[in-house]
Amino acid sequence: MDDGTEGSRTDRIIARIARAIEAGQLPPGRRMPSLRAATLEYGVSKNTMVEAYDRLVALGRLEARPGSGFYVRAAGRNAIAAPPPHMTEAIDIVSLLREQLRQTHPVRVGDGRPPASWTEDSELGRHLRLKTGKGERPIEHGYGDPLGYGPLRAQIGLMLAERGVHVSPEQVLLTFGINHGLDLIIRHLLQPGDTVLVDSPGYYPLFGKLKLARVEVVGVKRLPDGPDLDDLALQIARHAPKAFFTQSVAHNPTGGSIALPVAHRLLQIAAKHDLIIVEDDVFADAVPAGLPRLAALDQLERVIYLGTFSKTLSASLRVGYVAASSGVSRALTDMKMLTVVNSSGYLERMVSELIASGQYRHHLKRLRERIERATARTLQNLDRLGLPVFAAPTGGYYLWADFEPGLDDLELARRASEQGIFIAPGTVFFPDRQQTRPGMRVNVAYGDDTRLITFLHDAIASP
Repeated sequence: MDDGTEGSRTDRIIARIARAIEAGQLPPGRRMPSLRAATLEYGVSKNTMVEAYDRLVALGRLEARPGSGFYVRAAGRNAIAAPPPHMTEAIDIVSLLREQLRQTHPVRVGDGRPPASWTEDSELGRHLRLKTGKGERPIEHGYGDPLGYGPLRAQIGLMLAERGVHVSPEQVLLTFGINHGLDLIIRHLLQPGDTVLVDSPGYYPLFGKLKLARVEVVGVKRLPDGPDLDDLALQIARHAPKAFFTQSVAHNPTGGSIALPVAHRLLQIAAKHDLIIVEDDVFADAVPAGLPRLAALDQLERVIYLGTFSKTLSASLRVGYVAASSGVSRALTDMKMLTVVNSSGYLERMVSELIASGQYRHHLKRLRERIERATARTLQNLDRLGLPVFAAPTGGYYLWADFEPGLDDLELARRASEQGIFIAPGTVFFPDRQQTRPGMRVNVAYGDDTRLITFLHDAIASP
């Protein structure tokens, strides 16, 4: 092998194996050399070879079989293609970024920042100190691990285990909330012109992100117990999508959660059609850990899972995470370094301390009690107004109130705004913006406001 950085050696190995697969020299199903044999063949370290194999898995070239090794993946319609030239050029830069974050070299003349000792005594350092059982300790001022703060990733791993999702800390990538995670996944998985499926109704900011990436967005009808599987199969047959973005638990905007039989069947359909699943579990910490989750049933083979602390702690505290297979996690980490370098170590340490001290657990107990009380009051008010609820609530912040056919929910929202009332009309939650199901998303925290109840009463009586 030529001399060069670990990153460039890895890229050369990936390119060489990819060419061999394309030329048919490595047919589908062929077992790749063991790590020991491959390190000797390519003249690199074990860590370099592990990274090369993992990235080939993320690219859809290889598949990892636990206890058996790596195999050439059978050509599938949705195997993640090799990155285009502009992406390859960008990834080449990652090796420099990775070294600045992980600091494996003792001589740092190529670094892009001053040593931490130059800033550790700053006024910022005196304000940002974390409480521990042994008093206070300063926060380091370097970039930190590109995956994010290690202790928090380990804590998230334990939390995921309670939900039945078993990961190593290296499979957990910390982000600036779920929207940042979605952005990384979209950049990694999709190219302009690709088609994806989304819940309909579903999370409308996701629709905007996908359209910004020039991706075709197709809705899958949402039922009270999860996606409509007949519609899912129909849209797959029509559009050959690359991925399905969905919320299984405490769905936004309907509040419903997927039933276990639906989850099993959905994964069977995904496997048959080589469909990637992106599961957004935004209310994970507020709802029962035992609710069905696609990531728990799939164990991150084709599911990419997202979570956040922003919905349970503070909207201004942008800390979230992506859990995925090791190969996908590595690829998303590279994308994170290219786009934002790293997430906030300050915020991640703060969340970690809240978890370690038990304060987060106590906070969640109070939050769940508040959600339960507010949901009960909101359901009573909607019932008195004669507004049926689409799905049984399962612990999130939202319910979906159905309106009579023909009622214009956009016009209703405009009239409410004139009276100082903010309504989320159902139409905006459909990717085609059609009034397929007139209604409104109700945040249960505000469902007992007399001004809202009076407005809805008058509006329904005289639409």
